[in-house]
Amino acid sequence: MNNRDYISSIITQFSGRNNIIPIPVIYLEITEDYPSAALLNQMIYWSDKTSRKDGYFYKTYNEWFEELHLTEYQVRRATKKLNSLGFVETALKKANGAPTLHYKVDTTQVSEWILKKLKNGNLTNLRMETEETQESLTEITTEITTENNISASKNAQDSQLINEFNEWYELYNKKKDRKAAFTKFKTARKKHTFEVIMKGTKEYLKTITNKQYQKYPKTFLHNESYLEDYSDSYVNAEPLTGNIFDELRNEYK
Repeated sequence: MNNRDYISSIITQFSGRNNIIPIPVIYLEITEDYPSAALLNQMIYWSDKTSRKDGYFYKTYNEWFEELHLTEYQVRRATKKLNSLGFVETALKKANGAPTLHYKVDTTQVSEWILKKLKNGNLTNLRMETEETQESLTEITTEITTENNISASKNAQDSQLINEFNEWYELYNKKKDRKAAFTKFKTARKKHTFEVIMKGTKEYLKTITNKQYQKYPKTFLHNESYLEDYSDSYVNAEPLTGNIFDELRNEYK
């Protein structure tokens, strides 16, 4: 026996009856409070037991208290709320020779509310799921697009850099350690424009009459020799010997 059945057996043993009133959750969702949900549940139950053709039945406040343990105030308040929702009608009709408050449940209205609630709940959940899915797809699409744009931009920049280096390397005409030269060229391009590098290189090459004394590509770029002023450096170089020759040779390596 599970805990629920065990407790139920104790209630039956000591009270002589199993007074358990299950309340559908949908009633709680519609009425938004326990007294109204409990009263609606019992009213629907008693509406099937009435012998009146007009669907009305009556209950005293004492009877409601015995069934639901609701006070007269709670029953009045809950009845007013159910009436405002269109679920219950009240009328004074004779019972046992005296005017007595009768209740009538509009099952059609209750059913419509339940269906509407369930439908809206499903549509809300579906809408939320759809919106979440669309949001996720938008985020993913945006992320992919951004990554693609970054990748495309990077590829374009890399391609442009390679083309610029090839043009510069072809111009420099002293081919030595191309890979190292490219690394130095990339560093140079981060600080100076391609036009500045090309212009300075052309000016430098005008001063070279003997390729033997031309700086290696990586050295030229590393020292940023393209920024120097070569306007007064056009000389006709002659073979050098001794210490001066050694110094120049070391400089141009």
